[in-house]
Amino acid sequence: PPAHSRSDWIGPPDPHSNLRPVIFYAPPGESALERRLREARQEAQASNQRFWARHNRAFRQEKEEFIYSRLKAKGVEMRDESGHKATLNAEEMADFYKDFLSKNLKKHLQYNRDWYKHNFRITFLMGQVALVRALRWLRWRKKNVEQ
Repeated sequence: PPAHSRSDWIGPPDPHSNLRPVIFYAPPGESALERRLREARQEAQASNQRFWARHNRAFRQEKEEFIYSRLKAKGVEMRDESGHKATLNAEEMADFYKDFLSKNLKKHLQYNRDWYKHNFRITFLMGQVALVRALRWLRWRKKNVEQ
């Protein structure tokens, strides 16, 4: 982002995780509490990027292996005479999706628990930052009214 930017920047989707990375704005006079909030958001983003990159890589690999094994069992080559990639029908792929989700259920449950922890922490810190800013504004207003 340009040096004069005063907001977060969101990039294009990551090719591995499919998540859009964020470059978080750090204001010059950032308080310790505001820094903790920004860092918590960065940690949550990094955790999500890691999980979905690993998950998507495993998904693609297992999907290719599944398709290859099913086509091989049918005696069909991976590519037809015209060079197009052979595919399976929707019912066969539904078997793969069901098995993949069942096999990865514990990983998804752990991810969801971690996701909630990150978000509760971020929400709590956001509340604290908002409260501190509101109190600062009220003190400023009171000071200016008295003058």
